[in-house]
Amino acid sequence: MLNMKSLRGHAAAAAALLALASAPASAIEPFNADYQANYMGMEATAKMSLASAGKDRWEYRIDIGGMGAELQQSTTFEVDGNQWRPLKSVDSQRGTSGLAAMLVKRKSVTADYDWGRGQARWSGDVKADRAGPVDLKAGDLDGMLMNLVLVRDVAAGKPLDYRLVEDGRVKRQRFQIAGKESIQVAGKSREATRVVRRDGSREIVAWVVEGLPVPARVLQRRDGKDHIDLKLTSVN
Repeated sequence: MLNMKSLRGHAAAAAALLALASAPASAIEPFNADYQANYMGMEATAKMSLASAGKDRWEYRIDIGGMGAELQQSTTFEVDGNQWRPLKSVDSQRGTSGLAAMLVKRKSVTADYDWGRGQARWSGDVKADRAGPVDLKAGDLDGMLMNLVLVRDVAAGKPLDYRLVEDGRVKRQRFQIAGKESIQVAGKSREATRVVRRDGSREIVAWVVEGLPVPARVLQRRDGKDHIDLKLTSVN
């Protein structure tokens, strides 16, 4: 039986996974993408989009539905040359039907990144010790934006080592390129680059195909078992 923490944790991880290859390395372009998802044997859908939010600002969001729950993540960021800085992010969830409606309580957390003051703070459904402030440093990222930067850096051959400021704390995130392999995309075989992050018993894998603005497939494993599998069905 699923519990609230496991459902939210894995769905949030799926949202982060979807972002792993979400923008061209040379330029930022708006897009909409759809995914078929399998979460511990349950079918779900995911929609991802990147849209302009004004001069040099963008909104990137992911919506996951199905499984009797809805989860959304979004981040607004600004672009200043090679510097992409988070400004505001929102992470929310709610149960809609079935067992998930009982297990997944409504929750919403907002993060504000104040670069003028050099501090990040969190509000909404957060514990006092996770509300901040946390001091910001040049190059700091939130979870969503980290994944956009990851793709840019994979294409540029840069080290995939980041300082993540999220959930009221700072964490180092290190990724590795695990080689090339063939993958089926809309019934056609394409060459993909595998990008992997391992953290103890947890593993995240993304298949990045040249020419696609989003990952062709993303997979999360825990203790060697598949928990989430997401496959691209369309992008425009």
